Amino acid sequence: MEKRWVIKEPGDEALVKKLAQELKIGRQLANLLAQRGIKTYEEAKSFFRPEISQLHDPFLMKDMDVAISHIEQVIIKGEKILVYGDYDVDGTSAVALVYSFIKSIYKTELIDLYIPDRYNEGYGISFKGIDYASENNVKLIIALDCGIKAVEQIKYAQEKNIDFIICDHHRPGDSLPAAIAVLDPKRNDCNYPYKELSGCGIGFKLAQAYAQKNNIPFAEIQQYLDLVVVSIASDIVPITGENRILAYYGLKLINANPRAGLEAVLTFSGIKRLDKSLVTEEQIFSRQLNINDLVFLVGPRINAAGRIENGKKSVELLICEDLVSAMEIGEYINVNNTERRTLDSSITQSALDMILADKLMTGKKSTVVFQRDWHKGVVGIVASRLIETYYRPTIVLTESNGLITGSARSVKDFDIYDAIDACSDLLEHFGGHKYAAGLSLKPENLDAFMVKFEKIVSDTITEDMLIPEVEIDAELELTDISPKFYRVLKQFAPFGPENMAPVFLTKGLVDKGYARIVGANHLRLCVMYPGIYNPEYNAIAFGQSDSLALVMKGKPFSLCYHIDENEWNGTVSLQLVVKDIKTDNGF
Repeated sequence: MEKRWVIKEPGDEALVKKLAQELKIGRQLANLLAQRGIKTYEEAKSFFRPEISQLHDPFLMKDMDVAISHIEQVIIKGEKILVYGDYDVDGTSAVALVYSFIKSIYKTELIDLYIPDRYNEGYGISFKGIDYASENNVKLIIALDCGIKAVEQIKYAQEKNIDFIICDHHRPGDSLPAAIAVLDPKRNDCNYPYKELSGCGIGFKLAQAYAQKNNIPFAEIQQYLDLVVVSIASDIVPITGENRILAYYGLKLINANPRAGLEAVLTFSGIKRLDKSLVTEEQIFSRQLNINDLVFLVGPRINAAGRIENGKKSVELLICEDLVSAMEIGEYINVNNTERRTLDSSITQSALDMILADKLMTGKKSTVVFQRDWHKGVVGIVASRLIETYYRPTIVLTESNGLITGSARSVKDFDIYDAIDACSDLLEHFGGHKYAAGLSLKPENLDAFMVKFEKIVSDTITEDMLIPEVEIDAELELTDISPKFYRVLKQFAPFGPENMAPVFLTKGLVDKGYARIVGANHLRLCVMYPGIYNPEYNAIAFGQSDSLALVMKGKPFSLCYHIDENEWNGTVSLQLVVKDIKTDNGF
């Protein structure tokens, strides 16, 4: 698929020069800081070395004082608490965190947890879950990563004398549920300084607030930051501001002292512990783990239980206190993940065949596909897969409990939540973010929804949004790259939305003559300038075997790429991880 290359505006020249002098770094690195809004030495110091002390006071969040006071009263009265959360990674990690924290300050027999069944109850707070609470004499439900639109469910709970504290990070509807407290920075009346916390992040702020008010040392809740960073990575929230601090320290914890459940997941992902003689205070695994490892190795496996069976297994894994038990649960979840991948592959192919067979569908600005027997647990993944082939807002639907239900995924800069909201008259439920959402509707409304959604997308999306974009931070010469340059570049991590790993452009390159296909469809090459044998860098272009002919022509080409380290036979070297390749006259 042809990609559009867009170079970011460079930072202010005077600011770049100032940062380069004050920080004693090269102009290219100073430019990257300026592009990220960093203007002073102190801001750069905070960026490179985040401090726990920079976290915001949790009581700045609307209703936090009410939530903590109510939890304190429930504990004093000895009433039962139910920790309730969504079945995805964000929800299950949030439940694991809040359940573990309350268990550390309260009687174990007075706290329970609940994850709704994806197939029988669906997303969010369910009436069945409230009935469970009532039958078990629960007086307070703490809902995590869901509940911001559960107006009717909260009314139902009130009728059963059950109170709710809602901890959510999704966009509210027109009215808030009548809960004891609604913690959501996206509330219009909430002045909390950072709006992009994950659901687990909100749960952490609840624990932080309780600890702060009750003189519990921060060190006792810092142990939960590994769960927070897993949620940040898996829920694709911006890694800026407070999320950057939480992710920074969460990654340190996973690399140095991971909880048993996460170590089990990593073991099944092929990540091994170092030999005891090589273990350091900062690293116990064979390599440093980063956000991408959480996104591609950890998140999918934790998600798998909720997609295939029930997310409660994931919580059991995350609260497990010994590695032997964690490995047993981890093996079970790994089997779920294998099944998930099989379903993902077969349903993606089925959906692609469906689109290809319908000429009208291939010409649309959106993709909406429906098959009543597709597995509900993987439709969100399938939507993302379809975007890889047909780059446009996509919804994949199946049938469950008499309703058409499914997941939506979007392309860069297009707000799919707003597009779905514009079709709300045809929907039973919906919720989500700018780039990902869930929805359900009655079967008789499906055709009308497909027509209306396509019209809204067609009226609001631009042609540029329908072409995959490679955003390039800056143009770089191969001579700019050095071990020192890379050491500073690594400190820009953790990378993620709104702080992506820098992408560089270098023009006028040729292959040294080593270009070849490796694996199924990856391109390995060694790039340099024509007639110059130094410097030269190995490069890997994943999934870009089609570019072999281009680089073998002998004519100069342009690369856009990340810089990374490659370890081979004990030797570590810098390599270019190629995002795209074009002829010089094609850029």
